[in-house]
Formats: sequence, C-alpha cells, structure tokens
Amino acid sequence: MSSWRSFLLRIGDKCPEYGGNSDIEDHIEKCYGILWRELDHSPDDISLFLLQCAEQLPHKSSIYGTLVGLINLDNDDFVKRVVSDTQTNLQNALDLGSCDKIRILLRFLTVLMCSNVVQPSAVIEVFEALLSSAATTVDEEKGNPSWQARADFYVTCILSCLPWGGAELFERASEEIERVMVGIEAYLSIRKRVSDTGFLVFDNDDKTDENIAEKDFLEDLWERIQALSSNGWKVDSAPRPHLSFEARLVSGKCHDFGPISCPEQPAALSSLSMNRSDKQKHEAELKYPQRLRRLNIFPASKIEENMQPIDRFIVEEYLLDVLMYLNGCRKECAAYMVGLPVPFRYEYLMAETIFSQLLLLPQPAFKPIYYTLVIIDLCKALPGAFPAVVAGAVRAIFERVGDLDMECRTRLVLWFSHHLSNFQFIWQWEEWAHCLDLPKWAPQRVFVQEVLEREVRLSYWDKIKQSIENASTLEELLPPNGGPSFKYSAGDSEEHSLSENLCTMVRGRKTAREVISWLEEAIVPTHGPKVALEVVVQTLLDIGSKSFTHLVNVLERYGQVISKLCPDQEKQVWLIDEVSLYWKNSAQMTALTIDRMMGYRLVSNLSIISWVFSPANVKQFHTSDRPWEILRNAVGKTYNRIRDLRKEISSLEKSIVSAEASAAEAQAESDAAESRLEVVDGEPIQAEPPSRLKRLKAFAEKAKEEAVSLQESLEAKQALLSRAITENEAMFISLYKSLANVLMECLPRVYCDKHNDHIQLDLDDEESSKMDVDDDENKKSNRGGEINGHDTQEEEHWCHCTLGYVKALSRQYASEIWLHIEKLDAEVFTKDMHPSFLNAVYAGLRRPYR
Repeated sequence: MSSWRSFLLRIGDKCPEYGGNSDIEDHIEKCYGILWRELDHSPDDISLFLLQCAEQLPHKSSIYGTLVGLINLDNDDFVKRVVSDTQTNLQNALDLGSCDKIRILLRFLTVLMCSNVVQPSAVIEVFEALLSSAATTVDEEKGNPSWQARADFYVTCILSCLPWGGAELFERASEEIERVMVGIEAYLSIRKRVSDTGFLVFDNDDKTDENIAEKDFLEDLWERIQALSSNGWKVDSAPRPHLSFEARLVSGKCHDFGPISCPEQPAALSSLSMNRSDKQKHEAELKYPQRLRRLNIFPASKIEENMQPIDRFIVEEYLLDVLMYLNGCRKECAAYMVGLPVPFRYEYLMAETIFSQLLLLPQPAFKPIYYTLVIIDLCKALPGAFPAVVAGAVRAIFERVGDLDMECRTRLVLWFSHHLSNFQFIWQWEEWAHCLDLPKWAPQRVFVQEVLEREVRLSYWDKIKQSIENASTLEELLPPNGGPSFKYSAGDSEEHSLSENLCTMVRGRKTAREVISWLEEAIVPTHGPKVALEVVVQTLLDIGSKSFTHLVNVLERYGQVISKLCPDQEKQVWLIDEVSLYWKNSAQMTALTIDRMMGYRLVSNLSIISWVFSPANVKQFHTSDRPWEILRNAVGKTYNRIRDLRKEISSLEKSIVSAEASAAEAQAESDAAESRLEVVDGEPIQAEPPSRLKRLKAFAEKAKEEAVSLQESLEAKQALLSRAITENEAMFISLYKSLANVLMECLPRVYCDKHNDHIQLDLDDEESSKMDVDDDENKKSNRGGEINGHDTQEEEHWCHCTLGYVKALSRQYASEIWLHIEKLDAEVFTKDMHPSFLNAVYAGLRRPYR
C-alpha cells in the first residue's frame, strides 16, 4: 500500500504511521500535508479512496470531513469533484435502496457542511426532500402506507445526522432546521407506531418496561435528539475536529451540492387487495429493515452510566458500522470496537449490541459464527473486563430464557456451546445445578440440556462430563454416551442372518442391481417389505457408521436399493424411523443421515414432515430440539434448492444477453465481410480472403449455437424451478396442516383450563375452600397440578413452544410463504383455526390479524 493510502486509512488510530500518537489534530495536519503533495500526481485515486474510507470507516467521517475542508483551502477543484461524487453516490444509493450507503453519505455530507465545504442550505434541501417523501408515503390518500418502513428510514437518517452537525445547522440556518424539526414532529404524529410482536427477542418485551412499550425505535431516537437539543447540541461521543481548524476553514469556498430525488413507492392498492398490500409491507420491511432491536438485558444504570441519552445511539451506530464494514477482518474489527472515540466506558453497551445482532430477527446481518468470533476476540482484547460482561449477559438471558423467542433460543444454544469450546468448556455450572430439580420441560433445564448436547458434538462425552464435575448432578442432562444401536448386533434371529448375508454382499462389491434382485427374489416375498427395509437400512447404516465419509459412500453405492424399497411416503416414514432407531443415542447423526438422504432424494420433505409429527416426536416438541432440527433442515434444504435455482436462472439470463449480443456482433461482422467487394479487371470479386470468411462464419455460427444452448439451459432450469415451487407449496401446506392439527388437539383444552382457572379465582373464600386439594397432592408434582387428567402447566408450555416454532418458521420463510398465501388461506388459515395459531403465523409474516 502506498504511503498516502496508509496514512489516509489509519488517520485517527494509535498506529506506527503516526508514531503511536493519538492526537487527532496532529493526524489531520500530517495526512493533509502528505495528500497535498500527492494531489498533482493522483487526484482521481485520492478522491476515490477518500470516499471509500468515508463510507467504510464512518466512525471517522468527521475526521475525513475536516481533512477535505483543509484541502479545499488550496485545491477547491479537487474538493468540488469530491462533493460531486458524494452527490452522485447518494443519488445512486437512494435509487437502489442501499440503506447503509444512504445513511453514511448523509452523515458525510453533514460533516462537510461543518467544515464549510457545502452550505447548510444544501443539507437542509436534502433533509426536506427525504422528509417530503416520507410524509407523502404515510399519507392515506396520496401515498402508500405499506411502505412506511422506507419513510421511517428516511426520517431516521435525518435524525442520525444531527449529533454530527446539529450545532452548526442551528447556528447558521436556524429557521430552516427548525422547519425540518417541525416537519419531523408532524410526521411522527401521522405515522403508525411500529410494533412487531413477531420480531421481539423476548415474548414479553412489551410488558417488561412501560416506558419502552410507549415508543418504538424512531420515537425513542426523536426523544434522544430533543434531549440533545435541550443540552445545546453538546455531545462528547461525536468528535468535532473541525473546531480546532475553524479559523482556517471559514475562508474555504462552498460548493454546490446538486438536488437529490427519492424514488417513488409502488402504487397503493385498494382495500380489496389486503393480501397484496400486506405483501408490499413485507417487501418494504425487507428492503428497509430495522437495523437494531435493543435487548435491554442489562439495567439502564449499567448501560448508560456517564452517558447522555444520545450517546447510547451514537455508540450503537459506531459498533454496528464497525461490525458491518470490517466483517472480513476479525482482529481489526475487535481493535476498532475497543478503541471507539468516546470518553466513557461502554463494555456493557458493546456486549448488548453484539447480542442484539446475534439474536436479531428475522435474521442477523451476518452468519452467527461471525459474532461468535468477534466476542471471542473481544474477550482476548479486554481480558479484565469483557469476559465478565459476557458472562453477565448469559446469566441475564438465562433468567428470562422461558420468554426467549424459540429461534433465538436455538441461536443462543449454538453460540454458547461454541463460545465455551474456545475457552476449554469452563463455566460456573454449579449456578445452574438447580435445573435438575425442575420439570423435564422447564425452559432453563431444556436450555442446559441442549447446550451440553451441542458441546458433546464439538468435543466428546468424557471431556464434557469432566467440565461439569463441579455440578456433577448435571450429568443426567448429558446425551447418552453410546454409539449406534444396531438391531442385529447379536442373536440368532432370521433377520440377523439376512443382515449378515447383505453385509457379505456389500463387502463383496455386489452392485445395487444385484442386491435389489436378491431382495425381490429371496426377502420381500417371504418376509414382506417392512422386514426387508429394516434389514437393508440397519445393515447399510452399520456399515457406514464408522465416519461420515463411510455413510456417504454407502448411500451413493446402494441408494438405489433404499429408493426401490421406499417408493412412497409411507415407506419413507418407515425408513426415517429406522434411521432414528439406529442413531437413537446421537441426535447429530440422526439429523445428518436424514439430511443426506434427502439430498439423495431417498426421502422427501413431505415424508420428513409426516415423521416429525408422529405422536412420539410431538411429545418431545417442548423437551428436545431433535425433531425441530430435522424439520428445520428439511425446510431449509427445500428453500435452498429454490434459491440456488433462482441464482442460476439470473446468471443464465445475463449470460444469454451477453451471448446474443456477441452472436449478433459476430454475424454482423461476417455479413459485412461477405458483402465487401473489390473490382479486379472490371469485375467485382470478394474482397476478403476465403479463409477469413470461413473463420468469421464459423465464429458466428458458434456464437449462435452458444446462445441457443444457454437458452435451452435456461428453459430447463425454469422448468425445475416451477416444479420446485410447486413442491414448496405442497410442503408448506403439509407443514401448516400438521402444526394446526397437533395444536388444535391441545389449544382448546389449555384455553378452557385457563378459563376455568379464572372462574375459580372469582369464587368466594367459602366456595373455594370446598375445592381445596391436599397439600401433598399439590406438591407431588412441581408442575402446577392436573385438570381433567392433564398436566395443565406442561400442556400450556408445550403450546407455548410449538406456537413459538410456528412463528419462527413463518418469519424465516415469509418471502416464500407469501407466494402461496392465497392457497394457504383457503386450505389452512381459515376461520376454523384457533386464534392463537393464526396469531403466531401472522406475527411471523408481519400480517395484521383481522
């Protein structure tokens, strides 16, 4: 990297380039001197790299703005180009809906105004353009309220610029910025408050803090900005290095910032098109998502100690920007996160922000493993402080794990087990030893059980047993310490002999066709298809049990045998049963084997759904993640097929356009060469040599054939996609019907029991005394007693968990579900369904329950 690039990139850091000095003013002066010497040689490169730094290191935007202001004093042509490029990039970002770019470029424009590079009126005009678009969008008559997500985003962008330039705007354009503030207040009065109950990490988030319940994220930011205004726009967490150079910057030339235009939202739909309107709302929220959903896992006194209200927002912005732009550089990311330009400690806020991203719904910005690695690096970077804060966060969430969203609970289990595996599985397990005294379905007990099971997957059973020796009673929650469970490992049964014969055939390298012939001639007629299937599956799984590679090899060589025995859904359910029985001691191998079999199309997603909703598995819905993991894998694999096909079709369409252009160009060149004539001895003859004409024709023909070949590939992929979408529709209908059926057996009973409980509470003391139960009867189960032969508290929790998974699946695959919503409405989401079931589905889809 050239010297000037390194200085520009590292400005504001305590680094060797600046001699380890952290004085920002010195950095700006030194970097300015280096850039000034290079501007004559590389103005375009410097302009491009400077804007990249401003966009991808936004916590330094005020430094880059000041640097541009100083350059403006000596080279206003260069700065004019920077301003023009900023305007172009901002307009492109608005047209494409690139949320992060819009937000960061607006902040950069604001700091350029602070350094006297652009006029305050230019910033005001941009703000008013965004505000006008937002107000029009939420207007019931002129706009399309379904796109409120974009309107809210625009207003959030305006408010987020004010900590960096509010003081200058109110000093230099007080009337104009006051007009903007009044407009924002008017917008807040007509928009609808955002209340995504299906996207809360904790189910009772709206009940834990009345103040939080009274406002959503935008309203909270507005209150923080008002508090900042009341404080005279003084904020220490947003550096203002331009103040040190103010006397020099005032003499700089202000440049024009061209007007910007906001894209029009899709036309509003009539009230008769509710489904389409709700789908538009879903699309808008996907394109303009809420960037942060605060967890509130620590007391506010710890989070915001020594902070102004706005400081929390600013530090969150810093942390989220660093996580976003340095996602490929773990060490750099951790270094920047612990060295933010703020004058107070923020470990608690940093932990809460990272956890909020790890548990962000509907999905985090990056894969969960990224946040796992960042937390590990931060623990190493701040060994005296951050590990204790992370442990405190885990304990705080554990106390509320019963209210934790089911998808978030799964993510937390995966993160925590992985995190502990990087720290020798050390944890204060004795703090959670009391979980063993809880019912088997209790959320805290199930959480500990799932963490230990995942730890065993990451290590081995004896190691995990040793790690919990300070709470040895928790050994009961470890998964079974056993390998495969082979039916025919011993004994003299006839099936045992058949298994040995099959094993001999496999070792003798018999082909799948030969094995099928043996089964059809010697086994199925005598013992029936079920016994034949049991023998084949148990034997092949046993042969492939040594490793995952062995399993893959066996399925590839003898998958046809299994496919022949399992031609329909009923027999595929038998197959999955046998896999589950063979690997009953290993949830991991059960899931892996079924997933691999689905990949080879030995089992369908419908057969997996049918098996998951068998009575034995339904009973485990609230005590084990095992059936849900298998279901998630099946739905995810189906979705991934469609996603991959769409990507391939998109790529083919681009290739076809390119190929057709090349073919047309080649044909034109060939035709031009063929028509080119010259006169020899008074006669016109071909001007081009025959050999070249032949080459040009061959090339044109080849290009045409390539375009035709690509078109045929596209049609084949489109046919596959059409079939996959049909399969997807059938899968979702089957899935929701199965969920509705099992819930409809329990929900009315639980609802009735809860209703009876309320009636019982209303009885007077004399009547209720007649219904008192013996204390011993009450204590024999710590699960809340029984009504009509049912443990109502366990049933209620089973319903709670299952509804939680309904909501999670609906939320995760909402885009696909919306494609089939009319058919689902007609066949599943009918008025006959229990309101709790429909509420869970609609919450996941962000669909109002009417």
